[in-house]
Amino acid sequence: MNFKDTLVASLVPIFLGFGFVIAKPAFESFPPILLMGLRFIFAASILIWWFPIPKGFLKKIFFASFIANTLQYSITYTGLNFIDASAAVLLVQTEVPFGVIFAFFMLKEKPTLRALIGIGVAFIGVYILTGSPNLDGKIFGIALTILGSAIWALGQVIVKPLSKEINPLALVAWLALFSGPTLILISAVIEGDTISYLSTAKFNHWLIAFYIGFIMQPVTYGCFYYVLKNNPLYKVLPIVTMGIPPTGLLAAIFLLGEKPTSELFIGGVVIIFGVVMILYKKKEEVN
Repeated sequence: MNFKDTLVASLVPIFLGFGFVIAKPAFESFPPILLMGLRFIFAASILIWWFPIPKGFLKKIFFASFIANTLQYSITYTGLNFIDASAAVLLVQTEVPFGVIFAFFMLKEKPTLRALIGIGVAFIGVYILTGSPNLDGKIFGIALTILGSAIWALGQVIVKPLSKEINPLALVAWLALFSGPTLILISAVIEGDTISYLSTAKFNHWLIAFYIGFIMQPVTYGCFYYVLKNNPLYKVLPIVTMGIPPTGLLAAIFLLGEKPTSELFIGGVVIIFGVVMILYKKKEEVN
């Protein structure tokens, strides 16, 4: 991977890690599911015009959007509402080992021995991390965040066949178009009083919603697919995945004033080490 592509790829975890953390203050005005609905409506509103209707795939896209976007983001960001952002940004890294597990059962992709060991290491890290005093009594938030990561991994396995048939950014646009209104409807039923939330939201929280919808979503996926077009996935994914924890942790510490504990740091390092074991491939394994 050349320097330019490496630099572009590095923008993805910066925008994602920062966006994941700053979403938390916006929960004061927008409940989590409503905020995610706004995110995808905003993203769809600027992307959808560039791509034709993917005829013959709409039912599959709707199903994929429900799993990969609607269900996953509802659960993950509701979990974020109950725990510190610094812990959540590390727990969501479990999406990588879950992805290996789902790919084995659904796509028949056989993991290497190193990947299997990495899965075990990652979950040992989760066990260590959950011993942090900051997470004491917050098992519900922890469980939701990990469950959301598992559903994200499942969603990517479902989306993978579609990505071979549809332009990647077009797929992002249509997934967002389907999931945005669905999330708003679910929010109205579960979280209630949607009109009140929207009409009384603080200006700075609207700015956060605009950032994650109009900037973070299009820019991150645009950068990701631009780099992926010219480079193999095994070179791109480590940069994207490994960059999110430090970006998210720094944002949580300096922007939200969180104080991660030693258990969180140790558990986070172990999780990341396990993820590296899963993602790392020797040259002969990718030829």
